[in-house]
Amino acid sequence: MATPVRRHRSGAMQDRPLGWARNPLTEFDQLLSEMSGLIESTVGGAAPAVAWTPLADVTESDDAFHVEIELPGVKSKDINVEANGQELVVTGEIKEKERKGVLRRSTRRTGAFEYRLRLPGEVDTEKINARMSDGVLTITVPKAEVAKPRHVEISETSESTGSSG
Repeated sequence: MATPVRRHRSGAMQDRPLGWARNPLTEFDQLLSEMSGLIESTVGGAAPAVAWTPLADVTESDDAFHVEIELPGVKSKDINVEANGQELVVTGEIKEKERKGVLRRSTRRTGAFEYRLRLPGEVDTEKINARMSDGVLTITVPKAEVAKPRHVEISETSESTGSSG
């Protein structure tokens, strides 16, 4: 029985049988590059850049919504925060660093990112606050006065007794 052999695009046979890869990651990288080449050939050129969504936590307190978005290595000048009604949109770009030498492996995300959030309830867009600290963008979106919970005091009145007769 013959051992299966991998063929290259050119039709040349590889000198080692399937399953005998020296480094499985090399085989995986080769597969990814072949797949991206296939996609580029069907799309007709480079595929358009797709924005990715960063990781985030959203919490709610009595007076505001708090959004924490992980953006390590991003400068605040590369981030845009917009609020329109109940929708909060954070966009930006993580730029690829110039490197010397050959990049052997990269798992960090680069390129355009977008985070969209529709807040449940009325907010005060004029008082939104955003700050960047240790790679985490923290956005505080205050609730509108009409949306804040309000405790209503109940007053007691003494019932007047009618005249007995």
